[in-house]
Amino acid sequence: MIPEKIDFAIIGAGPAGMAAAVLAAELGLDTVLIDDQDAPGGQIYRDIERTAQGNSTKTSSLGADYLAGKPLAAALRASSVKYLPGTTVWHIDPDGTLSLYSSDASRTLRARRLLLATGAIERPVPIPGWTLPGVMTAGAAQILLKSADIVPAGRTVLAGQGPLIWLVAAQLIRAGAPPALILETASHHNYWTAADLLLLTEMWPARRALWKGLNLVREVLGAGIPVGSNITGLRAIGRATAGRRVDRVAWDSGSVPADLLLLHEGVIPNTQISLALGLDHRWDEDQLCWRPVVDEWGATSLPAVAIAGDGAGISGAEAAALTGRLATLDAAAFLDKLDPAERDRRATPLRRALNRELEARPFLNRLYRPAPSVLVPPDDVVACRCEEVTVGQIRRAARLGAQGPNQAKAFTRCGMGPCQGRLCGPIVSAVMADTLGKPIAEIGTYRPRAPYKPITLGALAGLLPE
Repeated sequence: MIPEKIDFAIIGAGPAGMAAAVLAAELGLDTVLIDDQDAPGGQIYRDIERTAQGNSTKTSSLGADYLAGKPLAAALRASSVKYLPGTTVWHIDPDGTLSLYSSDASRTLRARRLLLATGAIERPVPIPGWTLPGVMTAGAAQILLKSADIVPAGRTVLAGQGPLIWLVAAQLIRAGAPPALILETASHHNYWTAADLLLLTEMWPARRALWKGLNLVREVLGAGIPVGSNITGLRAIGRATAGRRVDRVAWDSGSVPADLLLLHEGVIPNTQISLALGLDHRWDEDQLCWRPVVDEWGATSLPAVAIAGDGAGISGAEAAALTGRLATLDAAAFLDKLDPAERDRRATPLRRALNRELEARPFLNRLYRPAPSVLVPPDDVVACRCEEVTVGQIRRAARLGAQGPNQAKAFTRCGMGPCQGRLCGPIVSAVMADTLGKPIAEIGTYRPRAPYKPITLGALAGLLPE
């Protein structure tokens, strides 16, 4: 099968991908936007088109920041971009050939320039009992609210830290399903170290973002939701009488009955494809995650590949859209569609806006820095849910000679299940580093291989010439 040839392929239709695609079309690039979701928006603007059509109850629940995705989606639909929803990229060759599959067809296309706009995933939160039914992430609850108008029933406990904890709590309150309790795991030390930054002059322009966060906290507290702070020893408990579902949430100084536990400890870049491509990555000690090495345009160690949005480092939806546009300007120059001087001129206001969006990031990184116990849980906690491998088994593999996550696969099968290491990867690296007494940067992380997501034999057969 001969690949279809295009100028520019973008993977992911969140804020970075949508903004990049719209600008690329304006600049005359033959552009394809590939999205494994059925509609544009990504996670932050999930189902924005349906919501924007008039579901007033849902609109008021999700808030103004969510509705900011409406003009982006509308601009995408009005553009000349070839949008491929419900389509998964399962392999990319170094020459820019992308292998795709969807419900009705398998195909390949070859792009002269590729932009990864794959966004972020929630940081895994492996606590005792996290595999029990009734324990899920705060982001998963938000997906149900955005895509299906589903809210939790019964006693919901939100536990962890990060802006999303307060946002989801506020959204559930507005939707008529307030949480019973919030357990914030941010330490008092985090608050003190973050407060020091507020005294710096360069933090003053970030007051808009900080004020927005304070308003969310005030809304939640004003609704009478109890909040526990400096929580340690978090665990989910399920008894046989509850059908092995979670029925209680406990921590070092207390416990409460619960029907649903929503966990969240921030988000990390989705690096599955960038790692599989062998792009240079580095350990980010500020955000405690692996991230691709990119320049000011999002360009990577592979000349024809760039990354925009949270996939290159967590920065938020507004910043993601700006980095998507910057990467597109560079792609146009790379493809000789735009003079480099014009590229730089157009980039100047985008960079000013991006700098404003990034001003609050150091504060947030310090305030919501996960505790060591989140990165390195107790030995009896399951680390790899797919293969049911515990933290203790990973430690044993390290002591027996495994020097990194890829070697640990041979000892434990950890990372070889359907999630392909997305959930266990950060845990394995941290546990092995702790066991071997080495920095995580030295231990490394998984090197995923194609297919990037599980595919059927039928999808592979569809690529064969007739």
